[in-house]
Amino acid sequence: MALLDRLKQELDRAGKVAQDAFDDGKTRLEAFRTRQLADKAAQALGYAVYRSKKSGGDLDVATYDRLKATLETHDTDAAKLEAEIELRRQQSSASRTSSSAAGGTSSDSFSGTPT
Repeated sequence: MALLDRLKQELDRAGKVAQDAFDDGKTRLEAFRTRQLADKAAQALGYAVYRSKKSGGDLDVATYDRLKATLETHDTDAAKLEAEIELRRQQSSASRTSSSAAGGTSSDSFSGTPT
């Protein structure tokens, strides 16, 4: 029964690793899309300022405030997601370091023979 218990542990560990990789990829994609939205908002703000200056006027306050708020929202959201990605990367690096210091990963010590 020890072999079956060990196999179940390894399968559970592999499932967790796969789920973590999926979650990380999902967060990276969300951060990328949010950063794109921030870039589009910055571009819209730049165009609005350019067009108003080109026509000899100033950008009206309501338009500026709306575009600025949109840019700040997307920029803040993207920064949060990027910080989450960095935290996961650091945690992953720390867990790999601690597992190798403890004598290797659990898959390295699995011999396939019952004890």
